[in-house]
Amino acid sequence: MYSKIIAGTMTWGSWGNNLTSSQISRLIEECVSEGVFTFDHADIYGGYTTEEIFGEAFTKSNIKRDAVQFISKCGIQYLSDTRNNKVKHYEYSKNYIIWSAEESIKKLKTDYLDLFLLHRPSPLMRAEEIAEAIYQLKQNGKILHFGVSNFSPLQTDLIGKYTKVEVNQIECSLTHYHPIWDGNLDYMNVKNIQPMAWRPLGTYFKEENQQTLRIKQQLFTLQNKYNATENQLLLSWLLQHPSGIIPVVGTTQIKRIKELMAATSIQWETEDWFSVLVASQGHKVP
Repeated sequence: MYSKIIAGTMTWGSWGNNLTSSQISRLIEECVSEGVFTFDHADIYGGYTTEEIFGEAFTKSNIKRDAVQFISKCGIQYLSDTRNNKVKHYEYSKNYIIWSAEESIKKLKTDYLDLFLLHRPSPLMRAEEIAEAIYQLKQNGKILHFGVSNFSPLQTDLIGKYTKVEVNQIECSLTHYHPIWDGNLDYMNVKNIQPMAWRPLGTYFKEENQQTLRIKQQLFTLQNKYNATENQLLLSWLLQHPSGIIPVVGTTQIKRIKELMAATSIQWETEDWFSVLVASQGHKVP
């Protein structure tokens, strides 16, 4: 249903690379040409500005709407010049959810969202009210599919009691491997919920510490065996999990998109997979 890897747009705008409209338009076209046709957004990206920049760029591209998929998220009330918020908080009232989805649709210059997610759980969320909003959005053709992001299994069950949850987008990587052990991915497998992983390469390239040094040493011994780069090994390790994780990658470089797409065909031997997990953990498995 979704592309093998998803293009995350968080750093496309003012929160990162500040790409111009023409650069975004070209990047969209290049992503699609490499088989990456699912684009991940959230209303807050760029201080509530990135969706609009992307939407304008998409209209200038040569890509038809039915050739791509748009994901967006709502719920976080971020401190921004574009919002009159006094404190960062979460909002999941029926009217706000509907308004937020419609705002994302308008900014992205589309008629619908392929997938709409609740960005983070709120202690004040009312599952029945959320379900009413999602039902109305689906009935009106505004969203095709619904899911959550960063929700625990119990929080997902709370929402799922009233409306079907199809996706959960969580942090998961070789350096943040906890969902592999804590039952989160197993739960999604049982419930037929599609897992998506943000920051799928973890902190490997961002931090130099004992964990990342151990991983680096172990990956070095495997690069020739799998004829793969560090990026490809990190991503393919995650893809090996039987829950069918789809990684959301944040790069704006098409050469890295190509590199990471090639990782989707790498198959690990079981002992190699565990050797890297052990390196990350710093101890043997239980």
